[in-house]
This record gives sequence, C-alpha cells and structure tokens, in this order.
Amino acid sequence: MSLSFCDPPQPFFLSLYRSPQFTCSPNPKHLTQLNQGDLAKKKIYPTLWWLFKDGLLPEETYFVGFARSQLTVDDLRAASLPYMKVKDVDNERVSAFFQRNSYLAGRYTEGESFSQLQSHLNSLCHGTAANYIFYLALPPTVYHSVTANIRQHCMSNKGWSRLIVEKPFGRDLQSSEELSAHLSSLFTEDQIYRIDHYLGKEMVQNLMVLRFGNRIFGPIWNRDSVACVVLTFKEPFGTSGRGGYFDDFGIIRDVMQNHLLQMLTLVAMEKPASTNSDDVRDEKVKVLKCIEPVTLRDVVLGRYEGNPAGEGEAKLGYLDDPTVPQGSHTATFATAVIYVHNERWEGVPFILRCGKALNERKAEVRLQFTDVPGDIFHSQCQRNELVVRVQPDEAIYAKMMSKKPGVYFNPEETELDLTYRSRYKDVKLPDAYERLILDVFSGSQMHFVRSDELREAWRIFTPLLHQIEAERTPPIPYAYGSRGPKEADELMQRAGFHYGGTYKYVA
Repeated sequence: MSLSFCDPPQPFFLSLYRSPQFTCSPNPKHLTQLNQGDLAKKKIYPTLWWLFKDGLLPEETYFVGFARSQLTVDDLRAASLPYMKVKDVDNERVSAFFQRNSYLAGRYTEGESFSQLQSHLNSLCHGTAANYIFYLALPPTVYHSVTANIRQHCMSNKGWSRLIVEKPFGRDLQSSEELSAHLSSLFTEDQIYRIDHYLGKEMVQNLMVLRFGNRIFGPIWNRDSVACVVLTFKEPFGTSGRGGYFDDFGIIRDVMQNHLLQMLTLVAMEKPASTNSDDVRDEKVKVLKCIEPVTLRDVVLGRYEGNPAGEGEAKLGYLDDPTVPQGSHTATFATAVIYVHNERWEGVPFILRCGKALNERKAEVRLQFTDVPGDIFHSQCQRNELVVRVQPDEAIYAKMMSKKPGVYFNPEETELDLTYRSRYKDVKLPDAYERLILDVFSGSQMHFVRSDELREAWRIFTPLLHQIEAERTPPIPYAYGSRGPKEADELMQRAGFHYGGTYKYVA
C-alpha cells in the first residue's frame, strides 16, 4: 500500500498491498493507495479515514489503491466500512473521503504497471508539486521488485518520497541485512519508515515521559533498586485459521524480537540528549549492543493444546488447526530471560513473555523492586511494583504496602492508580496506526525502527532461532486458556521474579 500527496507541497500517501490495495496523497493534493488485505481493510484504510475525518490530512489529499486484483472503489468501501466506526453524522464526510479514492490494478513485477500508476498520480495532482508515501503491506517476497519499480517509475520529482515497511523485516540477521541493503541502495535512511505498531501505542510512548519527566523515578530506575523487569504480551485466542502464516514465523519472530524488545529499549535506555528522532534511537541502539545473544537455556517454549473443558472450535489445539502444517514444531508461547550488560542494569533480569491461547489479553511492562532491607513486619510485605499496562485498559499503577484500615497494625497491598478511562473520561486515545501514519506525514522517525536498531535486534535472536529450527526443539504443551507452561513460571522464579499470588489489580 502507498500514500502520496500533491500541492505546493502537500503530501501524498500511497500503499501497496497484497490484493486489494489503496493509495493517498497530501500536497496541494494528496494521494493514497491501499490494499484490501486484512491489514488494509481493518487498519490502514480506517486509519486514513479517521485522519481525514479529523482534518489532520491536507485538504487536497487523494487515496489511490494499487494491487493485482480487479477492484472498484465500491469494493474497497464495502470491505473497509465495517471497521471504520462511521457514525450517522459522518455520512457526508465519509462520502467526501471515498470521492478522493481511486484504484488501479497492476502487477508488482512489471514496470509498465508502475508507469501507469505514476501517470494516474500526475493526473490527480495536475502537474503541481507532490509528496509521496509508499506503504508496503505486502509479502516480503515481492519487496525487491516493488521497491525497485517504485524507485524507477514512481518517485516524486518536486516533493519528498517516503516508504513505510511493515514487519516482518526478514526472518533472521542475514535476510534482514539483505533486505536493508536492497532498500538502502534505492532510498536514503530518512526515507524509510520501518513500522512496529507497538511504538504507536499510548502507554509505550508514555514510557519516555514517565521516566524522564518525573524526578521521583530517576534515583530508583537502576540495578540498585530494581530486582527484575517483566515485559508481557498475552492473547486469549489461538491462530484462528491463520496457522499457515504464523507457523512460518512463530511467536519469537511475531512478538518477542520486535514488540517486546522495543519496549525493553525504552525501559532500559539512558536519557537522550533531546526528543530528536536520532537522539532517541541512538540510545535504544546502545541498549541493544549491551545484550548478548539469547541462549536456549534461558528460554521456555510452549505450544497450546485443546482444552477439554472448553467448547467449540476456538478451544482446539494449535496442531488441530487445519492451516497448520502436519508435524509442526513451531512454538506459540515463549519466555526468555536476557540481561543488559551495562552500569545501570548489570545483573537485572529482563523477562520477556508472550503467547497465544492464554488466560487473558494483556500487554504490560512491570518493574519489580528489591525487597525492603530490615524487615520489621514479619514477612507480611510484598515487593513494590510499577506497572505500565499497554492494553487493554491503559493504566499506570504502583503496587505498595499500606496499613490495613482498622484497629490492627497490619500491612496490606494496595496501589496508586492512574487508569486512563477513569482519569481521562472524555479523551479519545488515537489508534497506534493513526499516530504512526501521522508521524510519516510529519517526517518524524522517532517511533520507527532504524536499520542499525533492526540489525542488533536480529543479532540477539538469530542464533536461538537457528538452533530451535535445526534441532526441532519440541515446545512444552499447555492447555488452551491457561497461564502457559509451568516451566515458564519456574524460569522466572529462578531469574529472581517473586510472585506473591495474594493480590490482583482490577482496572
């Protein structure tokens, strides 16, 4: 998918998708192109609508779709409308939105198709200056031909051109480096926006403000006070018919190597010189360089099995999914313990946990602090924790001990609570893609992955991935709807995480 803009310079957004796709632009005129794959119809196209509805795109923005399928704008509208959250009062505005849409069918490997696309964009801009954004929501197998054709046939002559690349960014260090080398031969680094939608999440972006905008956290955000850091991503559903895609990547590539590692860098990095994109990303890269490659002895792999207590197809095990290849050894759950070898964090375990078909939907960052020295309450106190809940129900809360109300002098666990839906009742939190696509329009790369950042992330996980695949390491079975393998909890306990089990935060 790609987006583009026309104008004295307004932007244009163009997007290339696996069949159905679209494009958009801002400049005196903007163009956008999208595809009707799941990402296009569920995320990208609704995001463009929300930005358009709220007046955040240049008025002269056009949306142009490009894919192999023969589609019409009506097809795109029918596919995307259920996900666009259109209200009755928006009917006139949504009509204006789709009037800015057009669609072209073409082949990703043929230069002539891209020449026709460029001619169409020129006709929309009437020869005025245009800025282009190309959104590649495509299989990585066609990245080489698509980007080469974009470079040869579709670059803006009078404005800027930017490229959004969806993950996966390769399968390992070598393939990622090959893709990066190819892209860097065609585009400069400031034209490339490698998107990880978790970097657009409200609470992930809040990590920097929480850390560097509050004096109270500075003195305790280090190895002297933090016992361990747990980064969690849990989904309560399985592959749901998408086993073919998932089985090719697995949970480590799908979640741990990108989403969780990105959150880790924001927790662990030093204070950047400014909020300039490269100042922030410089500090994130420094963290990654201090992490040694993960080894299998510090990892627990799991795979969900059917839950006899559950009902219906949703409770089937991973290998029961007809889209999963027979004899698969792919893990649907992983817990890994890694260490950041620098002065601030030496010896502090960072525990990354992620999995499908678990007991709840949750993504969070949890700092568990060390025990209070000199216990005078006879082991009644639990460790303090600072929790940043990314989803659902965005919140920041600190677990602390307080005297239990009443005549007795007994400590009790409670929390200092900043739950967003309570504190900010009338505030609409933008979708992650809204923030990130708007950043591309604005030219901010702070929340996008730089090439050296990507290289270091793959360096950390590639040896583990190769070992798992070479040895066909069997995942440990766990029941659909459970917490995952008990061996993962045991690994966390050995690493230094203490779970009291007596307290649960209620949003």
